[in-house]
Amino acid sequence: MHCASCAKINEDVLKKLPGMKSASVNYANNHAYLEFDEAQLTLEDIKKAVKSVGYGIAAPGAADTEKKEARKYFLRFLISAILSTPVAASMFIMMDNVLFKTAIMLLTMVVVLVTGWHFHISFFKKLRRLQFSMDSLISLGTLTALIYSIWANFAGKEVYFETAVLIIVFINLGKWLEHKSKGRASQAIKNLLSLQVKKATRLTKNDKGDVKEEQIDVEQLRPGDIVLVRSGEKIPLDGEITDGESSLDEAMLTGESMPVYKNIGDEVYGATINLDGIIQVKITKTGEDTVLAQIIQMVESAQSTKAPIQHLADKVAGVFVPIIMGIAALTFIIWFALTGDIEASILPTVAVLIIACPCALGLATPTAIMVASGTGAKNGILIKSGETLEKSGKIDAVIFDKTGTLTEGTPKVTGIFVDSSTDSAGNTEEKFLKVAHSLAKNSHHPLSKAIALFAITKNADHTELTEIKESGGMGIAAKCKAHKTAIALGNKKLMESVGASISPELAAQAASFADQGKTVSFVSHGDQAVGIFALSDSAKQSSKQAITELHKMGIEVALLTGDNQKTADAIGTELGIDKIFAEVMPKDKVDVVKKMQAQGKFVAFVGDGINDAPALAQANLGIGIGTGTDVAIETSEMVLMKGDPIKVVSAIKLARRTYKIIKENLFWAFVYNLIFVPIAGLGLLQPVFGSIAMSLSSISVVSNSLRAKKIK
Repeated sequence: MHCASCAKINEDVLKKLPGMKSASVNYANNHAYLEFDEAQLTLEDIKKAVKSVGYGIAAPGAADTEKKEARKYFLRFLISAILSTPVAASMFIMMDNVLFKTAIMLLTMVVVLVTGWHFHISFFKKLRRLQFSMDSLISLGTLTALIYSIWANFAGKEVYFETAVLIIVFINLGKWLEHKSKGRASQAIKNLLSLQVKKATRLTKNDKGDVKEEQIDVEQLRPGDIVLVRSGEKIPLDGEITDGESSLDEAMLTGESMPVYKNIGDEVYGATINLDGIIQVKITKTGEDTVLAQIIQMVESAQSTKAPIQHLADKVAGVFVPIIMGIAALTFIIWFALTGDIEASILPTVAVLIIACPCALGLATPTAIMVASGTGAKNGILIKSGETLEKSGKIDAVIFDKTGTLTEGTPKVTGIFVDSSTDSAGNTEEKFLKVAHSLAKNSHHPLSKAIALFAITKNADHTELTEIKESGGMGIAAKCKAHKTAIALGNKKLMESVGASISPELAAQAASFADQGKTVSFVSHGDQAVGIFALSDSAKQSSKQAITELHKMGIEVALLTGDNQKTADAIGTELGIDKIFAEVMPKDKVDVVKKMQAQGKFVAFVGDGINDAPALAQANLGIGIGTGTDVAIETSEMVLMKGDPIKVVSAIKLARRTYKIIKENLFWAFVYNLIFVPIAGLGLLQPVFGSIAMSLSSISVVSNSLRAKKIK
């Protein structure tokens, strides 16, 4: 395809096929994205439809389209430039020699009809169906200049052979540069595909139980296979470490350069790099199920979709060429009516045909989306559609679900207090931690896990227990095997349940911790509560910075949590959040989003849990955390591969920058045609300069789109 009109022609013919549900043709990356009923339509039918309007389909696995097209145009440019040199030089050589004039005429015919053959054949193929594209304009312009000059050559009038050849030269040059630029814009998918591992070392056992290494293609791996990954090698596919430990470079997933330590039982992902040590990995996912494959699919999906702003350009592209041809015909009629001179009428007519450029319109939006989606993927930000980018640029309010997004998602012990009034009974901090550790290690509750981890860091001892009983929503109780003493770990309700009294001193400290927004867990020994743990889900290191940056961007920040008001206020005050919605049940999260939308806000919701899915769907933009649940990721329009709040800032900045670039591209594409077409019609622009300007307009649009590669 050579311009936006080409994409529109293909899209229109595909949409008319029986059984075709949707068709989107992307000029920037030369792909058609189709949804059709296989009972009514076959791939052969689709190929025939595309070929009927003068286009071809590249076979799967074909060579890089942009590189291939760039090579073709460079060869055409080189040949046309060499053959055109004598023709251009003839402008300055006054020779009234028949042989010389004939030679120049023949060279011009070779340049126009041979090195410009692709334009003419495309024009005539489309003419049969009364369809027109940029090729039609170039073909009409150069053929008009050529045919007139051949007649003028024999009639003894001034010829414009140099105009015809230089138009072909400069347009071939422009197309070569355009395809090179488009290749750079579409580099993201190629880079992601290049990450995929080709070979793997599989470990197998023979009949004697001896382990054997074998080099195989990654396609041969199946879930359950064990592979060996040495230092410096890439993990072939997603899996779980079964032996060894290492630091892995996961930058291709998260955009973060810091290595991640992995041990037995940890998940690893295909194409990440083993930096040190030797590990054995059990394959858990293959093919399209791997994280890398899903990233590639998401980037391709984003590049296939059109942002709403593009529909205006599509409508213009659909009627652009016929309008320009009409303007060119009108230009010729007016000039001839005013001058009565065919020669004076030809040049402005050709200039109008050549200066008009539907390419810039066609490239304005998709190239920016291609670059932005690729840049996002490189930085751990997955954008699902072009519409997502446009919507992200309008965000003026962000709602964060607290747990796992702004906070770590796992509670930590932030303070302890041992009741001094019980010291006479020997209840020291050492004994307090021993009792707590013994109970906590028998529970899977997040608070118990946090207490057990804290006790381990303090080298606390533990003892064997009997009659262990865990009460949902309260805590865990048991008896010490050695002394038969009742002990318990949990909230105030559990203390009441086991008959453990709480001293005024302990109650006062518990209230103080609660006022700070911390969760309090009591420890009892016998009939007395001996101490408390204060636990809280601490804010992530980058949370405050992220909220500060969002405020600088003029975005309001809200916090949504199921925690009590005091806990929510504590974290909200610490981070500088504008609005706090506490004690929100999962089913009510969507109502909070609706409430802010009713206030006229364009809302983004950031969440990672199953219960966040309705709110993610209701928000104007759903941002899922890649470390969260599949449901949250599936419901989101944008996915952050790392649960870092600062990525929300980067994502919105990228979207805003891209949307600004799209608007700039469309503005200049429209203005270019609105200004230069009338100038050409007035006879103030030579066709040769028109061909240069036309080529530069497309290149400038692609170059401007490449600015989206930077995330500030």
